[in-house]
Amino acid sequence: MKYVLVSGGVVSGLGKGVTASSIGVILKACGHRVTSIKIDPYLNTDAGTMSPFEHGEVFVLDDGGEVDLDLGNYERFLDITLTRDNNLTTGKVYQSVIERERRGDYLGKTVQVVPHITDAIQDWIERVAHIAVDGRDGPPTVCVIELGGTVGDIESMPFIEALRQFQFRVGPGNFCCVHVSLVPVLGVVGEQKTKPTQHSVAVLRSLGLNPHLLACRSQDPLSPAVRDKLALFCQVTPRHVLNMCDVSNIWHVPIMLEAQGAHKSICDILQLGGHDGMDLTVWRTGLAEKWDALSAVVRIAMVGKYTGLSDAYLSVLKALQHACLSASRKLEVLWVEASHLEPTSEADKSTEHTEAWDKIRSAHGILVPGGFGIRGVEGMILAAKYAREKEVPYLGICLGMQVAVIEFARNVLGLQEAHSAEFDAATPTPAVVFMPEGSKTHKGGTMRLGARKTILQTMDCITARLYQADEYVDERHRHRYEVNPNMVSDLEDRGLRFVGKDESGQRMEIVELKGHPYFVAGQFHPEFKSRPGKPSPLFLGLVLASSGHLDRYLSGSPVKVKHQDDASQLSNGH
Repeated sequence: MKYVLVSGGVVSGLGKGVTASSIGVILKACGHRVTSIKIDPYLNTDAGTMSPFEHGEVFVLDDGGEVDLDLGNYERFLDITLTRDNNLTTGKVYQSVIERERRGDYLGKTVQVVPHITDAIQDWIERVAHIAVDGRDGPPTVCVIELGGTVGDIESMPFIEALRQFQFRVGPGNFCCVHVSLVPVLGVVGEQKTKPTQHSVAVLRSLGLNPHLLACRSQDPLSPAVRDKLALFCQVTPRHVLNMCDVSNIWHVPIMLEAQGAHKSICDILQLGGHDGMDLTVWRTGLAEKWDALSAVVRIAMVGKYTGLSDAYLSVLKALQHACLSASRKLEVLWVEASHLEPTSEADKSTEHTEAWDKIRSAHGILVPGGFGIRGVEGMILAAKYAREKEVPYLGICLGMQVAVIEFARNVLGLQEAHSAEFDAATPTPAVVFMPEGSKTHKGGTMRLGARKTILQTMDCITARLYQADEYVDERHRHRYEVNPNMVSDLEDRGLRFVGKDESGQRMEIVELKGHPYFVAGQFHPEFKSRPGKPSPLFLGLVLASSGHLDRYLSGSPVKVKHQDDASQLSNGH
């Protein structure tokens, strides 16, 4: 087994996750089986209870693991399915060691960070690295490990020490360290500065890890003089100084690594073959260059609660991009803070309120993603009402499905007090209720999580045709409230069709509005399984409906998409 460690220095948010994913892409293109592990030094056992404002989205895996959003990058880039064990946190390690201590596994020894915690980290990495992904033949040959945080952080120290030991455990030729660092430009001087990277590498080396390659983040390409200076003072060869300058889209990153020979360098360090036959042509033309060339715009209004941080909806954005690639449309996201849609008096009508509604009216389609808490819910309900009445394409995800049901109950069934028990426990007409198996005392890991089957109730629906399925769809869930089953018959009598249910037939999973061009919502999160070459069917449906091409696509006819300078076709097989 070969290991590639990706660490970071100077500042956080440099793109270690994309770098690690891109390294996986080029190694996979060399013919190697690749898996990934993300190390997060926080004490939480998982990301499930963390605020989107602080941590970005919580990515959900097939096995129900609530993990760091970088695992979403790994799955999308490498087209693999990971498990909760691929995300290692300080909380998980200490919990595991303490459980062993309580069982008496340490035979009376004093349990310490070294060697017990560090050994547990190394054992975890080795165990998970050997797990075959997606049932493919044999275990992975390379494991890419991303160390979260910044080198020098106190909370990272046990992991740094464990990885220092680990390089000797696995032996020479089996361990490669790639250090991601920042090369800033001071506005007044206008010169690329190498000192931050020099100091970061010095700290890393003082802790016992010597980087084999540097991945230098910068706004513009590094000058040859700066590259040579970094190589000299950081003790690497110039060809091992990789420049990760800003690009138009993240799909250019693997191509940028290939152009600098990163695949050859890593394969040489790890004593791997296969790099001579690597070919990223499909990645280049089918993703990176195609995205840059799109010109026919589709505007999607994203009505959410965490619009101040795009990472809170990272997978939703990626799923939209995948759908737009397939439909040959240039994506324009109109960020709408849900609370700004809520009514105000004419005298107090704010600029934010006016601008929010202007975005809704100018959008080709409306998307209401998941979320928790009452803030902005009334605005989401108004967005769903607008989409229903004006026949604007609508996609609701999780909470987006629940608000669509509440809106329909209020304005079509006439149940003005209809609400969710999550937001109004005393409502006399609960359209959304707490799931009986949920916990009201513990938040972490108590929701309905992971991949579950949704049984299609009819083939005469948009969802079945988009999925090209005749029995069920398999998507990931993350919720603790559901549509009130006692209200379903009344809703369906008025045209809100529940075309997908769980295996018991009692839990509503997919809803469509009869007679509407595209009003579809799911209790699950289809964004988590979307891939660049295999877009989520529901997202593809939204983009096609918003572009006026859904009916033609569903009929099986080629969809001609005219651009400013050319034309391309999207077949039903996408």
